[in-house]
Amino acid sequence: MKLRLYADGGSRGNPGPSAAGFVLFELEGDAEGEVVHEEGVYLGTTTNNQAEYEAIRLGLEKARDLGATDIDVRLDSQLAVRQLNGQYKVKNAGIRERFNEIQLILPAFDRIVFSHIRREQNAHADRMVNEALDAVLR
Repeated sequence: MKLRLYADGGSRGNPGPSAAGFVLFELEGDAEGEVVHEEGVYLGTTTNNQAEYEAIRLGLEKARDLGATDIDVRLDSQLAVRQLNGQYKVKNAGIRERFNEIQLILPAFDRIVFSHIRREQNAHADRMVNEALDAVLR
């Protein structure tokens, strides 16, 4: 199964109340088909970058559990994309732990690509973040 993952993390304050959001689409060739799963998860107090990595981890775990073998990951965090592609080192201890957790999931996929997108192209995952935050912070 071929999926596309959009993931985003957000924090109201840095650190502050945070959430992770992700959306999985089935891919038909290179075209996005149906939404397979969407979710927002409140994380408590973390930083923006920690929330971003948590969204990636949660999305990859769900893709693996759904039986995906080929996954195209789209992120609006250039830092995360460059770290996951091995272009930048992960120096922050809080991110390092989440980065290592993601590395343990990657062998579940035959093919995985991490790509950077503009923020406006990640609106669906961002909406999942804000819905999760709004549900708790009302």
